[in-house]
Order: sequence, then C-alpha cells, then structure tokens
Amino acid sequence: MKTVRQLLQGKPPGAFGIPPDASVHDAMKLLAEKNVGALLVLAGDKLVGIISERDLARKLFLHDKSPKETPVREVMTQQVIYVLPNHTNEDCMALMTDKRVRHLPVLEDGRILGVISIGDLVKDIISEQQFIIQQLEHYIHG
Repeated sequence: MKTVRQLLQGKPPGAFGIPPDASVHDAMKLLAEKNVGALLVLAGDKLVGIISERDLARKLFLHDKSPKETPVREVMTQQVIYVLPNHTNEDCMALMTDKRVRHLPVLEDGRILGVISIGDLVKDIISEQQFIIQQLEHYIHG
C-alpha cells in the first residue's frame, strides 16, 4: 500500500493556489487553465481554505452571486481537511468517503507538499490491481 509521499512523487511538485481576496472569476479561470477541480486558498504561505468546483456551484451560483464581484473568501471552504505524507492511499480513500471531499492537501510541518485528488487515488489503485493481475498471470503460466 502506497503512502501519500509516494503518490506525490508521481505528480508535478507543488499545488495551485489563489489568495482569499482574489475574485471568484479569477479562481474559475485558474481552475480551467490548470485543468484542476480545486485550488488552495493561501494567505502568503498559510493555508486558509480550499475552493472547489462544488463550492462554486453551491455557494456562488445557487445564491446568485457575481463571480467578478465576489471574493474567494466568501465561497471557500474554511475548515480544510488534509493528510500527512505518511498516510496511505487507503487512509485517504476512507477520509474522502467519510468527509465527502475530492481533494486533500498534503501538509508536513505546516508546509504544503501538494494535493491528492480522488483521481490520483483511483489511478493508483487501478495500477496496483493491474500489477497483481500480471503477477498472477505470470505465476499461472509458469
């Protein structure tokens, strides 16, 4: 079973972030430009929230707020659920399922190492299963 640290090694370093006073419109543009589903909300180096496509749908559009006039801090999730590098992919799947989130920032000593998405976990699980199948086929065929 892989750790979060091992999963991050297969991804580009870092994470995409946006300041809390940026407009939601700017956040939407960055989400589209980087082809990601969530951005970390950063005040300097400090993680103060996370904004996802779900936040935009539920907190912006359903309340008829203007993306260009609404700051990110008004629609971001403030209580960020995160993991540590020594957590396993199984730990992450359980946490994502329990908390109904799709993105988990990875922190170590208060420093942001990256973000693990549900897609990263599914890709890793599929890869592990394919490896096991290949090993079993090799064993069966001698």
